[in-house]
Amino acid sequence: MEVTILGTGTSQGVPVIACPCEVCMSNDPHDKRLRTSAMLSSKATQVVIDAGPDFRHQMITHKVRRLDAVLITHGHKDHTGGLDDVRAFNWVQKKHMDIYARAGVQASIQREFPYAFGDDKYPGSPDINLHLLSDEPFRIGDFHFVPIEAMHQEMPVVGFRTGDFSYLTDASMIESAEIEKMKGSRVIVLNALRKEKHHSHFNLSEAVELLQYLKPEKAYLTHISHQMGLHQAIQKDLPEGIFLAYDGLRIGMD
Repeated sequence: MEVTILGTGTSQGVPVIACPCEVCMSNDPHDKRLRTSAMLSSKATQVVIDAGPDFRHQMITHKVRRLDAVLITHGHKDHTGGLDDVRAFNWVQKKHMDIYARAGVQASIQREFPYAFGDDKYPGSPDINLHLLSDEPFRIGDFHFVPIEAMHQEMPVVGFRTGDFSYLTDASMIESAEIEKMKGSRVIVLNALRKEKHHSHFNLSEAVELLQYLKPEKAYLTHISHQMGLHQAIQKDLPEGIFLAYDGLRIGMD
């Protein structure tokens, strides 16, 4: 399995589109942060976790020609806003796109993209099959997923473990039983919004503390706001084995 970090960014902490902060003005490609997403690839199966507003750009950038499913962690627009663009895969693959989400998130998707559902669909609108995520493990092709429940302030979010890889974003609290599901992972990707405390996301010290408890071989921080600062400046102070992820990072799991 190979993991591609498609995006590590967030809408949090960017006050205007033409942001003049040092991260936006940086020439270091590690500081270019599209909305958070990841892709898991095996020889036979390709799955994306979250499809935010940058989904189309991420698919084009990484020359993704086949996609079997999209897993949605929660219903915020920066994680679902690009779902309209699954229509390109519908056209190429000649089939509906399988979208896995909790019941409340499915309702949100149906409200956001009503033209993709119902008997009187507009021609050319996306073809989507919604699959209900529960607490039970499930399989998509080569991947066996174990859902990991966490809280994004008062909103439930779902992370995923497959094999020795665990992925969790937009969490601010996770119960001990769910933490145990991540134990033994060789690689963990976890959210860390900024250095300062935040009401609905782990900050840097909270994420590092959890990762030092879990002790993966390697850990990568994602869902990074521009308030975190420059990649190089943050990376040099991180503990051994913990890295700031960046857009386009590829992680081999074989």
